[in-house]
Amino acid sequence: MGEHILSWMTFFPVIGAAVIAFLPSGKKQIIRTVAAVAAAVPLLLAVQLYASFDRGSGALQFVEHYSWIKSFNIEYFMAVDGLSMPMMLLTALLSFLCIFASWGIEKSVKGYFSMFLLLETGMFGVFCALDFFLFYVFWEVMLLPMYFLIGIWGGPRREYAAIKFFLYTLAGSVLMLLAMIAFYLNVQDPVTGGHTFNMVYMFDQANHSPWLLATNVRHLLWLALFIGFAIKVPVFPFHTWLPDAHVEAPTAVSVILAGVLLKMGTYGLLRISYPMLPDQAMWFRYALATLGAINILYGAYCAMAQKDMKKLVAYSSVSHMGYVLLGMAAMNSAGMNGAVLQMFNHGTITAMMFLCVGVVYDRAHTREINGFGGLGMQMPRYFSFFSFALFAALGLPGLSGFVSEAMIFIGAFPAFRTITMISALGIIIGAAYVLWMLQRVFLGPKNDKWDNLPDINAREMFTLVPIGILVLLFGVYPMPVLDLMKVTLNNLVKVVAG
Repeated sequence: MGEHILSWMTFFPVIGAAVIAFLPSGKKQIIRTVAAVAAAVPLLLAVQLYASFDRGSGALQFVEHYSWIKSFNIEYFMAVDGLSMPMMLLTALLSFLCIFASWGIEKSVKGYFSMFLLLETGMFGVFCALDFFLFYVFWEVMLLPMYFLIGIWGGPRREYAAIKFFLYTLAGSVLMLLAMIAFYLNVQDPVTGGHTFNMVYMFDQANHSPWLLATNVRHLLWLALFIGFAIKVPVFPFHTWLPDAHVEAPTAVSVILAGVLLKMGTYGLLRISYPMLPDQAMWFRYALATLGAINILYGAYCAMAQKDMKKLVAYSSVSHMGYVLLGMAAMNSAGMNGAVLQMFNHGTITAMMFLCVGVVYDRAHTREINGFGGLGMQMPRYFSFFSFALFAALGLPGLSGFVSEAMIFIGAFPAFRTITMISALGIIIGAAYVLWMLQRVFLGPKNDKWDNLPDINAREMFTLVPIGILVLLFGVYPMPVLDLMKVTLNNLVKVVAG
């Protein structure tokens, strides 16, 4: 298993889904247990991956490289480096915890957990595929499970939200497909002399044809890839699918959507766009920083206007992903490391927030902020967890959100002083909507309507405690994550800015 650890991590959930397919639909507890085991094995392998990873090397590690479709020179090429390692760990942890967060699902349990495990396979594949064709296959694999998870198990407007998510993502995928074909036809395999989907060869500008080196062509390819990835982030104005998808999705699906899927957009930019088109990355950096600032402020203001807790958290994700864009645009060590650290930290913090929203929704069947009040006395343990997550989201020092945002501002300020100062207003607005919700839901006079709401239970605490420990740990000592990524990202900075 050690030689093919990435393949085992990626495809073990499929084995779990296959086992579930042969189980009787009525055996719900057995189905849930099989799903938990199928998600636990990749988590254990992720721990092994973390322990064995060489932090001093910027080279690809745990490489699996085989010919797949010879006639088109398509390869099964899987590997990880400092950029993908944090995302692999985040995916493994959140997928495992989300299985337990889904324990209360009663509708078509067999189909739900099968779809969820297929989604997990797609996420792992995206983060370790280094053949562009293989990357695209995994990218598309995620689309259908997420569509069905929202469309079947979602809220009252689930069909609308699922179709909107599908169409937006598919539009971005088409642009990515066109760019992928353009690279394939104009990048030479230095060994065979033929066309190639191998990303490592695509990173080397010496393998690019004269047509591909033309400035106008490279601008068009950058924009096509950027729109494809920007939809997933989502970057304003491609963000409108996100609030609908979050509001209608089941709690665990919202966790995966915000915790992992949004990161695939910024990961794609760093994995593909930056090293393949480094000159265009520099050309676009001011536009990227501006879009980041728009995301930060627009998302924060929209969050402040929401009356639904889940929609507020959804718009806060739009805002916090803006910080990632700002750090990426800085193209220096502090900014880039802060951006990827923010990708990881936001994944854990927003997962806590969505899980906490799910706790109260399961009991009260409403997320209306003004419909609560005084819940802090009624549900003190729940109050503690939700407050912790909210303070992490607003960037309280000592919690992980502060560290990554501070690094982003340190990196961005020398590069874009005005944009960075404007973006810093997002911290104030963020604190306002977080404290506003905290006050209305948990403080003040108690609403007698909720006198019988039970406090958070052991299963729900099981999903929240591990994430909370990481949020606190990386707020005090972020080096376990920074050590994974710094060599790879510093090398990427040299490629792009050099």
